[in-house]
Amino acid sequence: MIRHIVFFSAKRHESAEAVRSGLMALGAIPHSSVFEVSLNTKVDPLCDEVDVVVYAEFADAAALAAYKAHPTYAETTARVRPLRELRLSADVVAG
Repeated sequence: MIRHIVFFSAKRHESAEAVRSGLMALGAIPHSSVFEVSLNTKVDPLCDEVDVVVYAEFADAAALAAYKAHPTYAETTARVRPLRELRLSADVVAG
Protein backbone atom coordinates (compact mmCIF):
# COMPACT_ATOMS: atom_id res chain seq x y z
CA MET A 1 0.00 0.00 0.00
CA ILE A 2 1.14 3.53 -0.78
CA ARG A 3 0.19 6.49 1.38
CA HIS A 4 0.02 9.66 -0.73
CA ILE A 5 0.23 12.85 1.36
CA VAL A 6 0.20 16.33 -0.15
CA PHE A 7 0.52 19.63 1.71
CA PHE A 8 -0.75 22.93 0.30
CA SER A 9 -0.69 26.56 1.35
CA ALA A 10 -3.12 29.07 -0.03
CA LYS A 11 -1.87 32.26 -1.66
CA ARG A 12 -2.25 35.25 0.62
CA HIS A 13 -5.30 36.58 -1.21
CA GLU A 14 -6.97 33.16 -1.45
CA SER A 15 -8.67 31.21 1.30
CA ALA A 16 -7.62 27.79 2.50
CA GLU A 17 -11.25 26.75 2.18
CA ALA A 18 -11.21 27.55 -1.55
CA VAL A 19 -8.16 25.31 -1.96
CA ARG A 20 -9.77 22.55 0.14
CA SER A 21 -13.08 22.62 -1.70
CA GLY A 22 -11.32 22.64 -5.07
CA LEU A 23 -9.27 19.59 -4.15
CA MET A 24 -12.36 17.65 -3.04
CA ALA A 25 -13.02 16.80 -6.71
CA LEU A 26 -10.05 14.43 -6.57
CA GLY A 27 -12.14 12.14 -4.35
CA ALA A 28 -14.24 11.19 -7.37
CA ILE A 29 -11.25 9.45 -8.98
CA PRO A 30 -11.83 5.71 -8.42
CA HIS A 31 -8.28 4.44 -7.77
CA SER A 32 -7.82 5.27 -4.06
CA SER A 33 -9.06 3.12 -1.18
CA VAL A 34 -9.00 6.11 1.22
CA PHE A 35 -9.25 9.76 0.26
CA GLU A 36 -9.42 12.80 2.57
CA VAL A 37 -8.94 16.55 2.19
CA SER A 38 -8.66 18.48 5.44
CA LEU A 39 -7.81 21.93 6.68
CA ASN A 40 -4.68 21.95 8.82
CA THR A 41 -5.57 22.55 12.47
CA LYS A 42 -2.24 24.38 12.93
CA VAL A 43 -1.85 23.07 16.47
CA ASP A 44 1.94 22.88 16.05
CA PRO A 45 3.25 26.41 16.71
CA LEU A 46 6.49 25.74 14.80
CA CYS A 47 4.85 25.30 11.42
CA ASP A 48 1.81 27.18 10.21
CA GLU A 49 2.66 27.28 6.50
CA VAL A 50 0.45 24.31 5.55
CA ASP A 51 -3.24 25.14 5.11
CA VAL A 52 -4.64 22.00 3.48
CA VAL A 53 -3.66 18.32 3.54
CA VAL A 54 -4.65 15.64 1.04
CA TYR A 55 -4.29 12.07 2.29
CA ALA A 56 -4.98 9.07 0.08
CA GLU A 57 -4.13 5.38 0.10
CA PHE A 58 -3.49 3.29 -2.99
CA ALA A 59 -3.09 -0.47 -3.34
CA ASP A 60 0.15 -0.05 -5.29
CA ALA A 61 2.18 2.22 -7.56
CA ALA A 62 0.00 1.31 -10.55
CA ALA A 63 -3.14 2.56 -8.76
CA LEU A 64 -1.38 5.83 -7.85
CA ALA A 65 -0.23 6.25 -11.46
CA ALA A 66 -3.78 5.61 -12.73
CA TYR A 67 -5.09 8.21 -10.26
CA LYS A 68 -2.64 10.81 -11.55
CA ALA A 69 -3.44 9.92 -15.18
CA HIS A 70 -7.20 10.39 -14.69
CA PRO A 71 -8.64 13.47 -16.49
CA THR A 72 -10.18 14.75 -13.25
CA TYR A 73 -6.68 14.98 -11.74
CA ALA A 74 -5.47 17.29 -14.52
CA GLU A 75 -8.66 19.38 -14.41
CA THR A 76 -8.55 19.75 -10.64
CA THR A 77 -4.87 20.63 -10.42
CA ALA A 78 -5.29 23.23 -13.17
CA ARG A 79 -8.19 24.79 -11.27
CA VAL A 80 -6.45 24.77 -7.87
CA ARG A 81 -2.92 25.75 -8.97
CA PRO A 82 -3.71 29.52 -9.17
CA LEU A 83 -5.12 29.41 -5.61
CA ARG A 84 -2.13 27.81 -3.94
CA GLU A 85 1.43 28.73 -3.16
CA LEU A 86 3.19 25.75 -1.62
CA ARG A 87 2.72 22.13 -2.71
CA LEU A 88 4.75 19.37 -1.09
CA SER A 89 4.07 15.71 -1.78
CA ALA A 90 5.21 12.47 -0.16
CA ASP A 91 4.47 8.91 -1.27
CA VAL A 92 5.24 6.38 1.46
CA VAL A 93 5.09 2.61 1.21
CA ALA A 94 3.21 1.32 4.24
CA GLY A 95 5.20 -1.13 6.29
